[in-house]
Amino acid sequence: MVEWSRFHAVLFDLDGVLTDTASIHAAAWKEVFDGYLRRREGTEIVPFDPTHDYLTYVDGRPRYEGVDSFLRSRGITLPRGSPSDPPGDETVCGVGNLKNELVGRVLAEHPVSPYPGSLLLVHHLLDLGIQIAVVTSSANAKAVLAVAGLDDFFAVRVDGEVAASLSLRGKPHPDPYLEAARQLGVTPDSAVVIEDATSGVAAGRAGDFGLVIGVARHDNASELLAAGANLVVGDLGELV
Repeated sequence: MVEWSRFHAVLFDLDGVLTDTASIHAAAWKEVFDGYLRRREGTEIVPFDPTHDYLTYVDGRPRYEGVDSFLRSRGITLPRGSPSDPPGDETVCGVGNLKNELVGRVLAEHPVSPYPGSLLLVHHLLDLGIQIAVVTSSANAKAVLAVAGLDDFFAVRVDGEVAASLSLRGKPHPDPYLEAARQLGVTPDSAVVIEDATSGVAAGRAGDFGLVIGVARHDNASELLAAGANLVVGDLGELV
């Protein structure tokens, strides 16, 4: 399906691509947003949908941008605040920090495993001598990779913390993927981007990467193709 010999590197998103942590993030977003909406509007709310709202407003985006995007979809505008805001403060950063706190708690209490097909592809690429990197908006990437037993496989990790330290624009801008390619010493046209989020697919397309592969785990193949994916699969094991 893919002629891997054409490429020098493969850049993986993390949540929903390598590990099933997308479900953890979606559940944490729901708890945070539903709690905030109830405090603001009372019991009669339209709750956060962990599939539609997650994929549309927060998946793949930097955390604070996801907060702002979802709340604006409900007609709510909060001040941005500061990354040092206490979790739960009525600012974009405060809401985002509460979500990050919840995710950290879940990761400490529950095991995380890679998708078998994703692990199969990782080993296949390494056997072929192709470099691999993780590119994710998550600030929890280091912990997730460690818990999933994947931390020794990737030569480069460009996550939310790295992006913030380098002042990189988040997905759908291509900056994090371009930085990963730069650190690996490869040109974008010789690298593959693998994403499950439309914002990540759009980032790969905007960066002129050689191939952008979408992973449709939510029956969203048409959305990934519309965002610019060259190819969509249901599981990465299909690519081995």
